[in-house]
Amino acid sequence: MKRATTRAALLAGSADEVEAAFYEALQAADLERLMACWADDDDIVCVHPGGGARIVGVQAIREMFATMLERGGLSVQPGEVVRMQSHGSAVHSVVEHVLVNLPDGTREALVYATNVYMKQPQGWRIVAHHASAATPGERAAQPQRAHVLH
Repeated sequence: MKRATTRAALLAGSADEVEAAFYEALQAADLERLMACWADDDDIVCVHPGGGARIVGVQAIREMFATMLERGGLSVQPGEVVRMQSHGSAVHSVVEHVLVNLPDGTREALVYATNVYMKQPQGWRIVAHHASAATPGERAAQPQRAHVLH
């Protein structure tokens, strides 16, 4: 799907729908759909676990994801979402369940991620994604309710 068509499909969407499209695009290795979820702004930010660099700007984020997706989709399932939302912004804290293929078999890794969305004239878009590896044995608590920012 072309970027313009994908962006049009997200216009009426919510932050939840953009988040679902983002993770589906990661799994499908669909760079255009993934980038359609991001704001078209030089100040967007992405940080991945493992102590890598902070990636800033549309082009740098596109290049980073293109490299990540060269070998195909990533097995990342978001869950245990805690949501905070106001009229123009939303913050989602998620636990990403990532399947990692190792020489001795497949293992699940947990990653804590914070996704920040801003409502723009084009609809909800990601403006920041920050992820950190969970320490071994950690499990996140199930959210009790959605939160609203005032």
